[in-house]
Amino acid sequence: MLEARVKAIRFDRFGGPEELKLVDLPDPEPGPDELLIEVHAVSVVPGDWKLRKGLLTGMFPVRPPKVPGRDGAGIVRATGADVSGFAVGDRVCFTCQHVDQGSYAQLAARPAADVVAAPDGLGFVECAAIMHAGVCAWIAAVETAGVKAGDKVLVHGAAGAIGGMAVQLCKHLGAEVSGTCSERNREHVAALGCDRIIPYDKVAFETAVSGQDVAIDLVGGEVHNRSYGVLRPGGLLVWLIADKFEDRSAGLDIEVRQAMIVDNQEILNAVVGLAGAGHLRPLVSRVLPLDRAAEAHRVLEAGENSRGRLVLATQRFSP
Repeated sequence: MLEARVKAIRFDRFGGPEELKLVDLPDPEPGPDELLIEVHAVSVVPGDWKLRKGLLTGMFPVRPPKVPGRDGAGIVRATGADVSGFAVGDRVCFTCQHVDQGSYAQLAARPAADVVAAPDGLGFVECAAIMHAGVCAWIAAVETAGVKAGDKVLVHGAAGAIGGMAVQLCKHLGAEVSGTCSERNREHVAALGCDRIIPYDKVAFETAVSGQDVAIDLVGGEVHNRSYGVLRPGGLLVWLIADKFEDRSAGLDIEVRQAMIVDNQEILNAVVGLAGAGHLRPLVSRVLPLDRAAEAHRVLEAGENSRGRLVLATQRFSP
């Protein structure tokens, strides 16, 4: 009897996008606490190409061969013996850790704790686009910054996947939101509800805003260093991993905190709940088939994806 095989994207050594190959792998078998998911869409995140290039091995002890992918959406095809709350045929969203074999595959076995019901009314592409981006935005704005009604919040990289989610989330929380983006992305960011848009290619953001309660830094580098000056005394600078920077908060009445991205089911449910209620709009920049994953990585690595998430459709490709 022939072994069932599933299509997946894998890299067998660290290197450029050309290391991503379409391969046949054995169908995964769900463990007692796992779900077998027929994957229909996955988002491509910056950490995927950095991991493939070998830039994140200090944080994530990954050795090839490796299937990348931090999240996805699809249909439950089987459940483990100890799983409750899910049934075959359910539409679901899920996450993977960088140290796991990831989601760039047509089938994935995931612990039930990493899976939530997909929101009604959203397709698989839209579901994939909200997962990792929404979790990062939630952890930055809610868990780390504690944004509340009336706060003044500056979001750097407001047109991107996480930044766009952060703008929407902070507005939902009742904050006054300013966002930096390129001039060409002004209308996109305005449509997200941003109160003040600062085109960084036209004006220095520190001349446009001041007295901010919170700055959410998704860029790092000099943007981080310049952000101290826009915060009020006692303000908070929240950062996610991006370009390296020097923490200059010593001696200043400014607090600097890293948003530690750790998925859990409570946060996943909160994010998909907001999406299902229409408070978080999925931001999809482009959809490519699974076998064009290398192209997707090239686009992200070159910094050419500035609006929302690039998504891979895993069930549709040219074999």
